[in-house]
Amino acid sequence: MKKQNLPATIPEIRPGQSIELLKELHILTRDGKLNQDSRRKLKQVYHLAQFIEPLLDGMETLVDHGAGKSYLGFILYDLFIKSRASGEVVGIETRAKLVDKSRELATRLDFPRMRFLACTVEEAMTSDALPARVDVVTALHACNTATDDAIRFALTRQAQHIVLVPCCQAEVAATMRARKAESLARTPLAELWRHPIHTRELGSHLTNVLRCLLLESHGYDVTVTELVGWEHSMKNELIIASLRGKPRKNARERAEAILREFNIEELAPRFTY
Repeated sequence: MKKQNLPATIPEIRPGQSIELLKELHILTRDGKLNQDSRRKLKQVYHLAQFIEPLLDGMETLVDHGAGKSYLGFILYDLFIKSRASGEVVGIETRAKLVDKSRELATRLDFPRMRFLACTVEEAMTSDALPARVDVVTALHACNTATDDAIRFALTRQAQHIVLVPCCQAEVAATMRARKAESLARTPLAELWRHPIHTRELGSHLTNVLRCLLLESHGYDVTVTELVGWEHSMKNELIIASLRGKPRKNARERAEAILREFNIEELAPRFTY
């Protein structure tokens, strides 16, 4: 049987892309077809990749935290790294079964410069299996404080670029909720989070604001935009930070003022170190 020339018959697929990988990601069906749902998913993958591609110039090590099945790492490797002479992608994931599956897929696809570590962020921060400095750190839909852990890792390893899509930020909202009565007695601004749905949404927004200020306080330029449509989720805020200049003292001061204003100063160790 004549082998189907998929890239020629499906214009959305870029030259040289791994057909086996696209099937593994359920973007292509097992018989190599692209339906309407998978076409939309492929568009979303490209949308995310276009934000990250400019950050990969001269990159040697990209670390993907909370990698899960490492779909992001595989896509980036396939599109931008496998054709280069150097550069590696390292997936960090605590679940050993997912790490084993990713290793098997990398071997099957002949992606030799992909590595996967079964460890926590704390372990990754001091692991000899990673270089002292990394170029890019990504964390896609890392839930709650996992995004903060990825930031801490990136700062420790002096990452040049950080790409975050936060998800399910609950810690700030929980702290605001626990001290709501006290806040309502202290300031009319507490009306902004008096109702539970407002507590949740404002807490999520504040979390990302504080993360941006933390990154700026360490010398990063920060861009915040939407990652429209990814997983059809409302959690589609994309934070891109690049190390450009000196630490900004006023960013830390603003973060401290926000923590005081919203009566959540106990979270200072997470956002003002």
